[in-house]
Amino acid sequence: MATNLFDLSSEVAVVIGATGALGGAMARGLAQHGAAVAVVGRNAERGAAVVSEIQQAGGRAEFFAADAVSKSSLAAAREAIVSRLGAPTVLVNAAGGNDPKATVTAEQKFEELSLDAWRGNFDLNLVGGVLLPCQVFGPALCAAGRGSIINVASVSAHLPLSRVVSYSAAKAAVLNLTQFLAREWAPRGVRVNSLTPGFFPAEQNRKLLFNDDGSPSTRTRSIWGHTPMGRFGQADELVGATVFLASSRASSFVTGSDVRVDGGFLAQTI
Repeated sequence: MATNLFDLSSEVAVVIGATGALGGAMARGLAQHGAAVAVVGRNAERGAAVVSEIQQAGGRAEFFAADAVSKSSLAAAREAIVSRLGAPTVLVNAAGGNDPKATVTAEQKFEELSLDAWRGNFDLNLVGGVLLPCQVFGPALCAAGRGSIINVASVSAHLPLSRVVSYSAAKAAVLNLTQFLAREWAPRGVRVNSLTPGFFPAEQNRKLLFNDDGSPSTRTRSIWGHTPMGRFGQADELVGATVFLASSRASSFVTGSDVRVDGGFLAQTI
């Protein structure tokens, strides 16, 4: 009998940032393949909506309130997750975002960027995005001798995009930390990989991508022109890569890797 490479029914998946568009899609995808999913985030209303969608589809999920930049908040969520769903075996770090105050524009030059906003982007995307969740949840996975950690990076981690300089730098650090942890924890049975989305419309970047009348902005036309597939990604298109990396069968020898879901953006030159 053939083995189902993508059966996650023995997994408890923690998705931090599951209240966002991309994290929510990843949480739903993991649940569809059998995982019990801990939907973790700050917005209880959005979290409840994701849980409801999963449950209505026959999956198992619960919402756990936590602030990714607070180690004590994450630790409290971990204890609640273990009590209600069981010991986590999959960790998806999908929290992130960009503070416009740390964005280079015609009105705001690089040398004028707010240091507080710069630090805020690193706190959200690197410290809260990867470091603290891995410190809180990683040891339990190591103690169990198995598990998968998926850190959400960005195409801007590979090539610094115009404007979003601190976001790009923080996501580049995510790739580096991912490889460090992959090396450190592989002997303890834990795989650590990153997933690099291309351009996916979300609330945090909508103003950059669309004009007030809903038409594509100049930046959007530039992105489409640089993406061989000529379009934005849809959140559900991250599910396949997420399930692959979460599955101990499908990706048992994959660690320290970066899986790109970018429509070819990083393959394009001139």
